[in-house]
Amino acid sequence: MAGFLARRLLNYVVLVAVAASLAYLLAAAALDPRSNYADRTPKPPPAVVDAQLTALNLNDRTPLLQRYATWAGGVLHGDFGKTVTGSPVNDDLRRRAGVTFRLIMLGLIFGSLLGVLVGALAAVKQYGWFDRLSTALSFAVLAIPVVVLANMLKLVGTWANDNVFGRSVFLVSGEYSDGLVTGFWGHVLDRLQHLILPTLSLSIGLIAVFSRYQRNMMLDVLGADFVRTARAKGLSRWQALTRHALRTALIPVATYFAFTFGALLTGATFTEKIFGWHGLGERLIDSIFTNDVNTVAAISLLAAVAVLLAALAADLLHAALDPRVRSG
Repeated sequence: MAGFLARRLLNYVVLVAVAASLAYLLAAAALDPRSNYADRTPKPPPAVVDAQLTALNLNDRTPLLQRYATWAGGVLHGDFGKTVTGSPVNDDLRRRAGVTFRLIMLGLIFGSLLGVLVGALAAVKQYGWFDRLSTALSFAVLAIPVVVLANMLKLVGTWANDNVFGRSVFLVSGEYSDGLVTGFWGHVLDRLQHLILPTLSLSIGLIAVFSRYQRNMMLDVLGADFVRTARAKGLSRWQALTRHALRTALIPVATYFAFTFGALLTGATFTEKIFGWHGLGERLIDSIFTNDVNTVAAISLLAAVAVLLAALAADLLHAALDPRVRSG
């Protein structure tokens, strides 16, 4: 198993390097930091603009490969360069990365666990009312884009606050209430109230996806010989389902885990903008509009690392579920 994971990790390091390089080269070729100076009054002299862009490693008159070599050398030392305003990229992204990955991890945990549970129960109760209801709801959710779902949840939360609870239970803007909460538990409650709707907007789609996938995998193994053998050895139906059928059906779902993480990163971009969370997704959109090459490249690199770490976690989960991987 150690050899298997070592080979995987080496592959992932190479993939991160390729993804980061392509992200920088595409951003540097497509974005135009020079245009940020065009509308200034008074308009700075061209020599001043060139000097400023060169200092930030954003001068389009410097060969692209030379700019890439400077950027890559800084990344190897943990320096992502400077933004178009001259501030370090690292300082801004450090806090924003925590915001984004906290939101994504909560959505991933709730979405995957509930999706697996719903899919397994739907397979066991095939063609029953729960199976039909979960199928209908899953297809309805899958037809709704994340941006629409997030806005719907925001509207429903606001309506529930006004007409059901009579007070603000679902907080629909920001990560926390600045200066309005006192005490440790009051702060924790405030954070949870801000987390509910953004987490739901990410996890509902995952529940739909994982439930459909898990249902199909579970149906494939329910009638397998090893499940009947387990029952013949004296295990109850519940024990045979949980110890053997569910474990086997989880193996392909674990592989799918890494791919859903990438989709979550995309969904988090819209969710952060809609709910006013100042994370990497919001910063990525703003950086594209301001032609901030270094920030776009840094966020792309962090996203690549996150997806490949999720892939490594999927490999570890696969190895834990499948003895053949551990012995290989």
